[in-house]
Amino acid sequence: MPLFQKFREGWVRPALFFGNNPISLAGGAITTASGITMVGYWMLDFFGRQYSNPYLGIITLLILPGLFITGLLLIPVGILIRHRKLQREGLIPAEYPKIDLNDRIFRHGLDIVLVATIVNLLVVAMATYRGAEYMDSPQFCGSSCHVMKPEYTAYKIGPHSHVPCVQCHIGSGLSSYFEAKVNGTKQVMEVAFDRYPRPIPSPVNSLRPARDICESCHTPTRFIGEKLLVVSNFADDEQNTQTQTVLVLHLGGEDSLSHLSGIHGVHLGHIEYIATDPTRTTIPWVERTNPDGTKTVYAASALKGQMPKGERRVMDCIDCHNRAAHTFVTAEQAVNRAMADGAISPSLPWVHKEGLELIKANYSSQDEARAKIPQQLEAFYRTTNPGVLATKGNLVQAAGKELVTLYCQNVFPDMKVTWGTHPNHIGHMSYPGCFRRHDGDHVAKDGSAITQDCSACHNLLAVEEAKPKVLSDLGL
Repeated sequence: MPLFQKFREGWVRPALFFGNNPISLAGGAITTASGITMVGYWMLDFFGRQYSNPYLGIITLLILPGLFITGLLLIPVGILIRHRKLQREGLIPAEYPKIDLNDRIFRHGLDIVLVATIVNLLVVAMATYRGAEYMDSPQFCGSSCHVMKPEYTAYKIGPHSHVPCVQCHIGSGLSSYFEAKVNGTKQVMEVAFDRYPRPIPSPVNSLRPARDICESCHTPTRFIGEKLLVVSNFADDEQNTQTQTVLVLHLGGEDSLSHLSGIHGVHLGHIEYIATDPTRTTIPWVERTNPDGTKTVYAASALKGQMPKGERRVMDCIDCHNRAAHTFVTAEQAVNRAMADGAISPSLPWVHKEGLELIKANYSSQDEARAKIPQQLEAFYRTTNPGVLATKGNLVQAAGKELVTLYCQNVFPDMKVTWGTHPNHIGHMSYPGCFRRHDGDHVAKDGSAITQDCSACHNLLAVEEAKPKVLSDLGL
């Protein structure tokens, strides 16, 4: 018997006979409907029609492909169920209805089935690719999951907002992708059963080393040079007295002759440490590998010679730049920067003091803060200085809006994220930062300590001065 005839007699005719059942027909209808909808959305997307709603992406790139595949699976399920039912009832025919390829209508129908099968395979492949691509997009990571709202908000206004989340959090390779999807499935289950942590823990313990993340864009040998930093602060007096601190940061790095200098250069060597708390803020033990290969251990006096228990880690960029893509600032930093930029006018009396009090107050939600902060700021001036509202009402309104923005960028009551929840280890003004190790208490057996020399990292040109002369000299 020719091969095609065997296929027709042994597979095609039985499939057509048993496929005539409600389940298989429903599966075909679901597959057709979801497939047409997906293709239509892809066509709109191809011609440049973009939709910002993240849930539309979930529907078209995740739910509809799932329905499409479900419909395909229902077809063989229906065939199997009908086969078993007829088998139990002894109604399976000795000879299945004949297939007459000379019948033009039947032949065209068979052509349609063949074309539909090929199209279905292509649609499944495209849907799988598009779905995986969408799940790797920042929009899916941040907008589709309300749990990630604090991190996504900080990401969008940060310096790494152009870097896709997966570039740091997943990486390349099948094993990394599989591990990330397994972890993502776990997180989806936690959200579904309301068992997710509040706030989201930081740092991420599964984050890859900096050489696989940061150094794919930032080259250590390019960290050469100095950086001028000007920090503006405003006092809590009626005039919001402004002072400025000016310093030169010795960023340093590794030059073409392999000389190490500055902040980055000192820390490019092999340094290990042990942190005894989840945020890596308490570091009582440090080990440095010297250029000659010897090792020097610096331990806090409280250890009394004992080895601490905790996470042992090789130091890299993330240990200082721990909030590089998701930076949250303190309330003081937020208001000072806004006033220095003019978003909050320093000409409004007491605005620094009152603004801090308003954004540090407790609100049950961001919506409550949006309503109360502008109202209370206007009420403050209406009570204490009505003339301000009369002459600078527009500045008061602008200040109220900016205070709301600052609050909503850093405080998320539903996720228990407030000012200071996520410490930033850069510097040492708002959090321990550098002083986690450079505190004078980390001493080696020979009596040497990790340096506390300020000039090793920066030179102070002015400290809390009103109109520092150095800025005038520099033409700033």
